[in-house]
Amino acid sequence: MSEVRYDRYDGQEAADQIDAFLPAYEEVYAEPPYSEGPADVAQFIEHYLIHAQRQGMRLIIARDAEEVIGFTYGYLLPPDTGWWTNIDQDLAADFISEDGARTWVILELAVRKPWRRRGVAAALHSALLEGLHVERVTLTVRPEPEAAPAQSAYVAWGYRRVGTSHPWEDAPFYTAMVLELEGQPAKA
Repeated sequence: MSEVRYDRYDGQEAADQIDAFLPAYEEVYAEPPYSEGPADVAQFIEHYLIHAQRQGMRLIIARDAEEVIGFTYGYLLPPDTGWWTNIDQDLAADFISEDGARTWVILELAVRKPWRRRGVAAALHSALLEGLHVERVTLTVRPEPEAAPAQSAYVAWGYRRVGTSHPWEDAPFYTAMVLELEGQPAKA
């Protein structure tokens, strides 16, 4: 393995990179527990192009030479977000209040199988959060045992569970997690 490079893309520049990382997305999410097919990939593309228009959109692509080995992206939660309404816990009003600059959401973090357990995911995560001026970061992840390695990584990076998220009727259930970046921990 040569030295891995982490390239950052913001806003429209991020939208223009979908063809670069889509094969990695397809490879990672074809695996269980996701087992995604062409319809799922088409839905991802549609959602990604919407996400790319969000305030603060940032994409990081990990490359070994020119080969894409992983990626991650996210953006700022807007004041009118429905993110917290899908969680099964009663969260305090001050916890779910958003102003468009308080919370960063990570939508995807994926590493191709041959490059896992080499620190690529941690480096992607660090590159994504580098220089962010937000209070916290949130994400959802498949529950254990389906995504035990991902859950373990997030806990090791300082995330805590705040509930279970069920974002739409046919969606799987996810563990919702938060990482506090500054100040006092927010109360859930």
